[in-house]
Amino acid sequence: MNEIVEKLINSKKTISTMESCTGGSIVNEITNVSGASDILKFSAVTYSNEYKIKMGVSKDIIDKYSVYSIETAKEMSKKISDFTNSSYGIGVTGKLNRIDKNNMDNSDNNVVFVSIYSKLEDKYYTDIYHVDNISRKENKKIIVNNIINKLKDII
Repeated sequence: MNEIVEKLINSKKTISTMESCTGGSIVNEITNVSGASDILKFSAVTYSNEYKIKMGVSKDIIDKYSVYSIETAKEMSKKISDFTNSSYGIGVTGKLNRIDKNNMDNSDNNVVFVSIYSKLEDKYYTDIYHVDNISRKENKKIIVNNIINKLKDII
């Protein structure tokens, strides 16, 4: 993450995150780097559908595709970028070793949907990660490391 924060500082670009299943792990990694306050605009942990919607995610998208979908992750990344006027927005949603009684769709467990939105390009970079049935903490680390690698390619 050091390299990403440095690149953002040098290019005078900013980033914001809207995380669900990663629970703030991405923003934690960003804020572990000195100088993060120069590039981090805002972060939201939106575990519930209600707060995803309050942050601008379309209820219609959630209803049509499920809260666990690449479409929802894309909405999350763009809406957080728009809300904060950040150069980049990161959206993460998925399930880590848990059945969600509030969203009883047929989506698979241990699948995480990630979108990085570039406002400069008006472009989404998306990935779907299948994680093992290991601890939530370990799964979060895997997802964060994958996002860091993706950001290195994008920024």
